[in-house]
Amino acid sequence: MTEPEDEDFAALFEASEKATRLEKGDTIEGTIVAFGAEVAFVNVGGKGEAVIDIDELKNDDGVVEATIGERIQATVVSTEGGLTLSRKLARGAATLRQIEDAYRAGMPVEGRVERAVKGGYEVTIAKQRAFCPFSQIDTARNTTPADHEGQVYTFRVIEFKEDGRNLVVSRRALLEEEQAAAQAELRERIVPGAVLTGRVASVPSFGAFVELGAGIQGLLHISEMSWARVSDAAQVVTPGQEITVKVLRVDPATNKIALGLKQLADDPWTTVPVRYAVGQVVAGRYTRIAEFGAFVEIEPGVEALAHASTFAPTGKPGGWSKSIASGTAGAFEILSIEPDKKRIGVAQVPEGSAREGEVLAKREFSAGMKVTGKVERHERFGVFVFLGAGRTGLIPMAETGLEKEADVTKAFPVGSDVEVIVLEVDEAARRIRLSRKAVLDAQGAEELREYSARSESPSAGAFGGSLADKLRGALEKGKK
Repeated sequence: MTEPEDEDFAALFEASEKATRLEKGDTIEGTIVAFGAEVAFVNVGGKGEAVIDIDELKNDDGVVEATIGERIQATVVSTEGGLTLSRKLARGAATLRQIEDAYRAGMPVEGRVERAVKGGYEVTIAKQRAFCPFSQIDTARNTTPADHEGQVYTFRVIEFKEDGRNLVVSRRALLEEEQAAAQAELRERIVPGAVLTGRVASVPSFGAFVELGAGIQGLLHISEMSWARVSDAAQVVTPGQEITVKVLRVDPATNKIALGLKQLADDPWTTVPVRYAVGQVVAGRYTRIAEFGAFVEIEPGVEALAHASTFAPTGKPGGWSKSIASGTAGAFEILSIEPDKKRIGVAQVPEGSAREGEVLAKREFSAGMKVTGKVERHERFGVFVFLGAGRTGLIPMAETGLEKEADVTKAFPVGSDVEVIVLEVDEAARRIRLSRKAVLDAQGAEELREYSARSESPSAGAFGGSLADKLRGALEKGKK
């Protein structure tokens, strides 16, 4: 026999001796060298090989987690016809010695929950009675005894005293270990931009907590639920509902996860410039009222602002807001569009307007036009007049038609109608200069024309003429 053959024979003999020395209950380490249809082959040293049920190497989804070359720790459960290993002790096959070995090695054991007792549950393991505290039966806090009685679980022995007569086990310890491993794997996939499926755990007023798996939760804030304004999160999602969300942010320091639901749908603002135009009239609904104006939803996810200045003056501070209410629908004319800032300016079209609900051209003003507006406010240099949505003109003091000593506020009460003539329009500067004096002058000229026309008529010559002569005579006497 040559020297190499001697070495091979010695190694085989040593492995054989080692295999025969191993007994049931021994805990050993080995390396996975191959996978069969039902078992995995484990090298336990030298040329010795053992087998382990491949199901013990699978996760909850039925996927084999172990790989060739990976070292595992297991317990010998049989030496007949070769070594058979297990990473957990079967409930019926385990002996008291094996339970003790499992306790020292930290290996899981199977047990049956018999009944609830004071402070916990009675569990049977290898015909031995063990105790599992209530706090150690599950990671969930809201379970009842009926959920666990009669169930066969895998436990970890956390106390082995009095030669096995005092056994304390924990299922929670194993669940937390499995959860920690699953969390580590899941967190690698929870990155900004990732799309995940989760289940709604709870719905507080500010949003919803979503269970993403392995005990990891993220917050879906109410502002991220829809492009449209959401006032009640419970109207969008309900506890237990399965939803698909997008990861927006992950804080590595706190492990807080921000989720979004609306990001999975197109932002309606991206097509606003194509679908809307200045001067267009659209249907809308008041959603909320602020000091500076009212917000109007013209479609889900697109809100416009009707500024306070677009409402007719009432003469009272904030009086415009009393004329509208949240939820009220109406027709609104688009005054401005700023897609990059997500801003649309609108003004409500008066009810009963002949063209309400149609596309309206912006009202044009030109010099010489006579218009009626409402007094908006007074300044030292003149009176501002509301002419229509987004259009305000100024009556300079010199064009009010009043004497210098006159009280402008009494002559032009805020909210009152006033007829004016347009003197000048500067579209670039958005300025319109008005005159009340021009209206009064025009009215005086018209009265004079009417008087002249009556004076020249034949009938006025007999009666009106004598009256005029008497009037002139009275004036002449007053001058003397």
